[in-house]
Amino acid sequence: MNRQVLIAGLSGLLFGIGLAVSEMVNPARVLGFLDLLGDWDPTLAFVMAGALGPMALAWLVARRRGDRTLTGGKIHRPMAKHIDVSLVAGAVLFGVGWGFVGLCPGPAVASLGIAGSPAWIFFAALVAGMALHRLLPRLG
Repeated sequence: MNRQVLIAGLSGLLFGIGLAVSEMVNPARVLGFLDLLGDWDPTLAFVMAGALGPMALAWLVARRRGDRTLTGGKIHRPMAKHIDVSLVAGAVLFGVGWGFVGLCPGPAVASLGIAGSPAWIFFAALVAGMALHRLLPRLG
């Protein structure tokens, strides 16, 4: 197994464990966070706040490494400096989907083994959406 696959696998495993430990694979937990006018659950805010420090450190290390990954690959930073139709449409679709089911791609994949058919249905829709994206012309 090459080093790049090993690092990617370990990173994904660590991310999945973090999602499971923080209960972000539980759609009810996420939907509780989005329910601002009801029984609001601030847990997700703490998870996001807790991720800021390690992520800031990771970007600092990456910058000092000349924007290179641990395996020597180039880190490609976003080049767009403006908000366009594609960005807004993608954000709206993501938010609506997240609000309906309480899952986004990371937690959905992490919950495939524990959540049963709802996670698999979401994952199938996710893959179908990615395939549709490749087939449709770009907006904007």
